[in-house]
This record gives sequence, structure tokens and C-alpha cells, in this order.
Amino acid sequence: MSARARLVLFVIALLAFAGTVVAAIAARSGDDEPAAVVEEVNAAGVEGPRSPYKGAVRPPAPPGEFALRNQEGELVRLADLRGTVVVLSPTYATCDETCPVAAQQIRGALDDLSAAERDRIRAFALSVDPANDTPQLAQEFLLGRRLRGYLDYLLGTRRELQPVWREYGFAPQTDEREHNSYVVLLDGEGRQRVGFPVSFLTPEALAHDLRLLVREAAAG
Repeated sequence: MSARARLVLFVIALLAFAGTVVAAIAARSGDDEPAAVVEEVNAAGVEGPRSPYKGAVRPPAPPGEFALRNQEGELVRLADLRGTVVVLSPTYATCDETCPVAAQQIRGALDDLSAAERDRIRAFALSVDPANDTPQLAQEFLLGRRLRGYLDYLLGTRRELQPVWREYGFAPQTDEREHNSYVVLLDGEGRQRVGFPVSFLTPEALAHDLRLLVREAAAG
């Protein structure tokens, strides 16, 4: 075999070897890329434990504390309500839209519960308009909407109410801005557990979550 022929065969073998190496690298790269994609898809599709509540679970927070007077002038201390599930709904007495709607949904939920369950629940309208909410207007709000026996109306000065608003993420009513409207549920330890935007609040969903919290409080 001539030297020229041997050179040609060597070049052919070299090219074949190079092609094999490239194919192997491509195959390995092809195997790795889908695996990475699958892993990413799986990670993105993993679901955590489903919440038993119909409302939105609130971020963990230590038990809150407040002491405010109701429409009758009686002092209501959250610390005295341990073992009781508490419903808080931001309200102002002259509101004729979201506040009455939220209050009626709360009433509907309480009507759906048994007497024993209702005995372990206290529901409150919490003033977000201290400059205008007076005991008289608060009483008229409750009486005019047939809410006596369902809710008490918690009142106070802006200084007294502001820490409570901050605690539960409520915003006050102002001339420029409507207060945010949602209902917060506190468990038997005074910790906020569930929140309902008014647009998603129904008596059935609220009663469901209240039952769960009442059972938890009774078991604890």
C-alpha cells in the first residue's frame, strides 16, 4: 500500500472517530437536558398540604391583644375571650355598602351553626372611622340591620384603634380612600388564622371555617 493510500485511510479513521465522539457527547447532552426539564417541571408542580379552610390562611402570628369598649360602653378584652373563636369585621356606622353586606354574611353563618357552636363564638364589628363612629350610631347600625345578638360594635379613639388595625392589616376609612373589606377569624388562643375578602365571603364558607376553629378550641 502506498504512503498516499495509508494517509487517506488514517484521515478517514480519524474523522470517523471524531464523529463517534461528537455523537456520544450529543447523546449525553440530549439525555441530560430532558432530565433537567423534567426535574424543573416536577418541582414546579409539587403541591403542598391542602388547607382545610375555605378562607385564606393568615400568616402565623402571636396572639393579639386589645381592650375596647362596645356600643353599650362595656369593656371587651381579647384576653378574656380565650377558648372562644373571634370574628372581626372592619366597619363604619354610616357605611351602606360593604359593611352591611359583611355583617349580614356573618349573621347568616352564625344562623347556620348549632347553639353550642355559637356559644363559643364572638363576632365584632370593629370601627375604622373613630372620628364619626359614636355609641349611638353603632347601636343604630346594629338595630337597623337586625344584628343585635349577633355582633357587638367595638369603638375607640384613633390612638386606641390604630394598633388593632395594624395587627390585623385593616385600613381606616377616610374621605379619600375606602377601607379594605375583609373578615378575620381568630382561634381560641387569640391568633389570627383565616381571612375572607368580602367579595369571597359566603355564610356557608364562613360557617365551615368557624366549625373547624370551634372544634379545635374545644379539643384544646
